[in-house]
Amino acid sequence: MRIGIFVGGRSTRMGGAPKGLLVGPTGETLLARVMRVAASVGEVIVVGDASAYGVASIPDDPPGIGPLGGLRALLAGGSAIAVACDMPYVEAEHLRALAEHPSRAPIVAARRDQRWEPFFARYDASVLGALTDSERSLQRLFAKLSPVELAIDPHALDDWDTPDDIVR
Repeated sequence: MRIGIFVGGRSTRMGGAPKGLLVGPTGETLLARVMRVAASVGEVIVVGDASAYGVASIPDDPPGIGPLGGLRALLAGGSAIAVACDMPYVEAEHLRALAEHPSRAPIVAARRDQRWEPFFARYDASVLGALTDSERSLQRLFAKLSPVELAIDPHALDDWDTPDDIVR
């Protein structure tokens, strides 16, 4: 299974520093940790502008439209899992649960606070056809495609968007 690790975004709430370079609870940078965990489950593909990280990546397609550009780039290569680089508690078992979920729905994803988590989700390649330049809301995309929920410990989905998130 291909696993796309999303590194895009301006990180404005974190002061502009690339979130993947933050050191997480294991002592590794967030990006290094999620790459290591993902590599134990499948093929790792870094998605977005990774110039700050010194790793190879695929660019958004097209650039400048937000996360949908990254999702389009990832799905151009076929079905894949999408995971954010700023989730310090995602484990291999969580990614395996996504990869091995028996549903054939176009999207299998976890939910957090009653919202779909688009960056902890498995996408079928057919989702590529539903992505349009005019549609930039991942939640609307999910509503249109009727995903199947993967139950998961909500703590695994905690992400670091602000300095307060790190303190939690």
